Amino acid sequence: QIITLSASANKLKVGEQDSEECARLIMEKLDPDGLGYIELYDLEKLLVKPSSELMPIEMTTNGDEPSKPMVELNPLRRWYRHARYFLKDNWRRCWVMLLWLSICVGLFAWKFVQYRHRPVFQVMGYCVCVAKGGAETLKFNMALTLLPVCRNVITWLRSRTTAGRFVPFNDNLNFHKVIAVGISVGAGLHVVSHLACDFPRLLHATDDEYEPMKQFFGDVKPPNYWWFVKGTEGWTGLVMLVLMAIAFTLATGRFRNRTAWLPKPKKQDDNLPQHKKRDNLPGLLHRLTEYGSASRNRLTMLFYTLLNRFTGYNAFLYTHHLFV
Repeated sequence: QIITLSASANKLKVGEQDSEECARLIMEKLDPDGLGYIELYDLEKLLVKPSSELMPIEMTTNGDEPSKPMVELNPLRRWYRHARYFLKDNWRRCWVMLLWLSICVGLFAWKFVQYRHRPVFQVMGYCVCVAKGGAETLKFNMALTLLPVCRNVITWLRSRTTAGRFVPFNDNLNFHKVIAVGISVGAGLHVVSHLACDFPRLLHATDDEYEPMKQFFGDVKPPNYWWFVKGTEGWTGLVMLVLMAIAFTLATGRFRNRTAWLPKPKKQDDNLPQHKKRDNLPGLLHRLTEYGSASRNRLTMLFYTLLNRFTGYNAFLYTHHLFV
């Protein structure tokens, strides 16, 4: 019970089986005679002394003081021990992350191979494969990102079902952030591949190369970039990109907690000595310098006011509704 309470106070996840195992190991070291109890002195020694002196607990011949901890010299065994403990403590997170990554990679590979065998590949090459693969992962993550923040659903699954034994529902916000990273990666692959590779290759394609593309872009070859941007797919995609950029930026810790501040502009002190006011400069240069300094202060004050007004939790909450 003490182990469970201590773990809860330190926000550690220790199951009943783990706590029983820890209690058994402690009793083996502090109760070598098998009395079934330990002295208060031993318990104080366990709780007060640093963990480096007690883990692993090795009793000396007189059974009073622990010896120095054993250090594993073999780096492979040391790595294996750390990996084993890590997997034992985080196996729920590991399998969820592995499943999510597998789905993303599978969707990307499926769309990549699909467009690899289409006529459009002859004109745009692997760029269109990467763009479509990124778009497929983007669609999946955009549909998934709201699920970890559905609190009623998460609470019901955690309290009414046995899924909590296998799924770390308490890490729902962290997984929501991981999905946001996946959205950023997918959007980056899709946008960069189109703008930097697909569209230039299509604009520079010959008439023979453009022939299979007429069913997608019309009989007349697009003349410039503006043709792609003014289309429905173009301007709606740019609007979505801007809205997501605003939502992602204001959701970061510095903006959400109002810790991303510009320094306040310094007010000019009229009581400064004349030689510190740059009066020794020529008249025109002096006026330009003073005008530039005042303009810089006004601009800094404007940014400072905007940050103060449009950051914080409310800004984070309302801009997140742009996702809908």
